[in-house]
Amino acid sequence: MSNTKAYAAASPTSPLASTTITRRDPTEHDVQIDILFCGICHSDVHSVRDEWSDFMSTTYPIVPGHEIVGRVTEVGSAVTQYKPGDLVGVGCMVDSDGICPHCKAGLEQFCQNVIFTYNSPDKHKTAPVTYGGYSDSVVVDERFVLRVPTNLELAGVAPLLCAGITTYSPMRHHGVREGQKVGVIGLGGLGHMGVKFAHAFGAHTVVFTTSPDKTEDALRLGADEVVVSRNADEMQKHAGSFDFILDTVSAKHDINVYLNLLRLDGNITLVGAPEKPLDVAAFSLLMGRRSLSGSMIGGISETQEMLDFCGEHNITADVEVIPIQKVNEAYDRLLKADVKYRFVIDMASLKSE
Repeated sequence: MSNTKAYAAASPTSPLASTTITRRDPTEHDVQIDILFCGICHSDVHSVRDEWSDFMSTTYPIVPGHEIVGRVTEVGSAVTQYKPGDLVGVGCMVDSDGICPHCKAGLEQFCQNVIFTYNSPDKHKTAPVTYGGYSDSVVVDERFVLRVPTNLELAGVAPLLCAGITTYSPMRHHGVREGQKVGVIGLGGLGHMGVKFAHAFGAHTVVFTTSPDKTEDALRLGADEVVVSRNADEMQKHAGSFDFILDTVSAKHDINVYLNLLRLDGNITLVGAPEKPLDVAAFSLLMGRRSLSGSMIGGISETQEMLDFCGEHNITADVEVIPIQKVNEAYDRLLKADVKYRFVIDMASLKSE
């Protein structure tokens, strides 16, 4: 085992601070990675502050971070896919049982025994729970390591490991393609990736926002139209016309307004996670055989497919790169939506601690 620099929170009210954690030595199937960049996801904030205790209570100290890009430094004797020097990524998962129907179908994210990148039981017993990417290095089973296209800017790749796959997966599942009309509700960390993917798939892409001042940016990102959702007349013009709508909003909102924009057999997929339940009117679904569903990240093979797609289409997240010493400030700004569109930590800054 080895000691590794990291940033951790000691309690729900503690700031993230410099610390030292223990990482296991690579086993025969492991890949050791020197972390270059790590994105900041809104779920990091929820986990650090134990705001999802009904779903997964936080064990402290917590080292967040599941949008990891780095370089391989060592591989186990049985590793065949990677070698030292390779550019790789690690997303939200670092292990699963590999034998359940979900795993066999490439849907590891739904495995009952999935091990998340941080705050999951550590089966190797190196620590009480897994520690994430706000650290110098990480050791991961090669099955959960992803190859990063070398033509992409690495800081912008990091958020693809969560925000990217979270928006890509439901679009692929519902067959978004050229000639369709696709809506994206919200233009934040998830929404801006949704716009880029919908545009790359060839769909006519419409952004719904409550902020008229986001119009210019939405068009820059690839939107064909921007609708201010508070304007009832603008919304009505699009009634019954969408094949698919991606809902990235995490605040309570009227989902029925958007359901009524779907055409026959249209679908809205939730990827945002509102704290309180949304009210759904039955007739919003019954009229037009519409559907409302949810989606959570994606499996490992689909995540690799997404990264390859991004490499082919030169897609990365729009990021603001920060030193790790500003992570607590970034958390405060994230809660105010004061970022375009994802914070990414330059992990070289940790070496100066």
